[in-house]
Amino acid sequence: MAERESMDYDVVIVGGGPAGLSAAIRLKQLAETAGTELSVCVLEKGSEIGAHILSGAVIDPKALDELIPNWPELDSPLTVPVIENHHWVLSKTKKLPMPHLLMPSFMDNKGTYTLSLGNLCRWLAGQAEALGVEIFPGFAAAEVLFHENGSVAGVATGDMGVARDGTHKPDYQPGMELRAKYTFFAEGARGHLTKELKRIFDLEANCEPQVYGIGIKELWDIPADKHVPGRVIHTQGWPLDDSWGGGFLYHQADNQVALGFVVALDYKNPYMYPFEEFQRWKQHPAIRSILEGGKRVSYGARAINEGGWQSVPKLAFPGGALIGCSAGFVNVPRIKGTHTAMKSAMLAAESAFKAIQAGRTGDELADYQPAVNESWIATELKIVRNAEPAVANWGGVIGTLYAGVDMMAQWIGIPVPWTLHHKHRDSQTLWYKNQVKKIDYPKPDGVISFDRLSSVFLSNTNHEEDQPIHLTLKDPTVPIEVNYKLYASPEIRYCPAGVYEIVGEDVGEPRLQINAQNCVHCKTCDIKDPTQNINWVVPEGGGGPNYPNM
Repeated sequence: MAERESMDYDVVIVGGGPAGLSAAIRLKQLAETAGTELSVCVLEKGSEIGAHILSGAVIDPKALDELIPNWPELDSPLTVPVIENHHWVLSKTKKLPMPHLLMPSFMDNKGTYTLSLGNLCRWLAGQAEALGVEIFPGFAAAEVLFHENGSVAGVATGDMGVARDGTHKPDYQPGMELRAKYTFFAEGARGHLTKELKRIFDLEANCEPQVYGIGIKELWDIPADKHVPGRVIHTQGWPLDDSWGGGFLYHQADNQVALGFVVALDYKNPYMYPFEEFQRWKQHPAIRSILEGGKRVSYGARAINEGGWQSVPKLAFPGGALIGCSAGFVNVPRIKGTHTAMKSAMLAAESAFKAIQAGRTGDELADYQPAVNESWIATELKIVRNAEPAVANWGGVIGTLYAGVDMMAQWIGIPVPWTLHHKHRDSQTLWYKNQVKKIDYPKPDGVISFDRLSSVFLSNTNHEEDQPIHLTLKDPTVPIEVNYKLYASPEIRYCPAGVYEIVGEDVGEPRLQINAQNCVHCKTCDIKDPTQNINWVVPEGGGGPNYPNM
């Protein structure tokens, strides 16, 4: 076996999203101010920075103001300020606008911008490289490296040129070891290395289970007379009944709207089909009227952390730290997490820089978590901590009313001394197929609603077909003996990319077929599988979606 090469850095960062790039920038800023050298590298599994980044997105620039105060002068992509903020409660054919007087003022999106988060990351990467950060796109961190004492020593990238049967192809190249004094994990929601680190270091011992939603998004070009740059619309209610979630529609630059639908992954009915719920939502008269005459240009999906403050794990461990959505700092009621992700990264960077300057290496950054706990991240997330579990436990109407009162009380200074709990992990909530009714979904019309395969085509997803399948099964008998027989194979519906398929039913020999080449890296299967038999591992670097403006 070929020996892996090794490179040494002061800090290695896994993930080129807003958190990873913010950490890299902050580290270099601190080094520059101190007049010292600091080597920093960022690994990104996508083919380029931004290729795997997907978000609504409406962004609060609060953290960016701290990180790069003169960003308005640097040709940043934050060019469309939010000028209108609407919240609709939908029935099947009607919409009821929710008065903003009933919501805390922090929900009004004042001072925010709507844009492509991928484009923000591309811009941040430029700022990082100008400071001397080394960025390696197309290199997926596949393995955590450890010192003999058990502390994290860095990561290794995956081997390239491995065939599906495990043999080496002519272009085989072994992975590379990137060793560091400290390693930051900024993989986003349900990172595969983060999941292992949580287990190894028992990082979730004192927090509640993380819960998730699946966000499915499209980008549309619409007629100019329907476009209002900076108009933001959120919806709740129809078409969901068994589960909760909602839609969004953001008027961005160049006559484009970003629209999507989020379904909480604690739903009970195995016949629930989040992709089809999104297609139904687009047919609502209020949404369809905006899209008619337009053209769909892109598609994607991604899991979203929804656990809130009570689900944030221990953040530091010997040799490393979790930052951004690897830890789960999303403010669910605001539908925003970029600013909190960036701030957590900056605080981790400050802690690591201080340690390196003091000559330390590989220990636990003990001051990182207290810094987060004392920051505006904690202040913001504590105010909204009861909103998600209220809706999840009591339903859309009662839960939303309670959440509004709870948040309003805390916002004006009335303490709420209790914290509502997440009762289950998302994998534990499905009922058996014989306990529920099937859900009939209308066929796509090819104008407003579409099928999954044509949608995946617009995500520009590509994987080398002759490589090991990165959607691994702990027990290959479980998909039929358990999921198929008890739950009607929910994986064929909760996946937004058509990765999972039951074949052979017509001859009485059903089996699960995994179309791994379709995977958009949303991580829903790893989260929702009722037996936790599916384990998402990283494919060959550079594979997956290539989102141009998402």
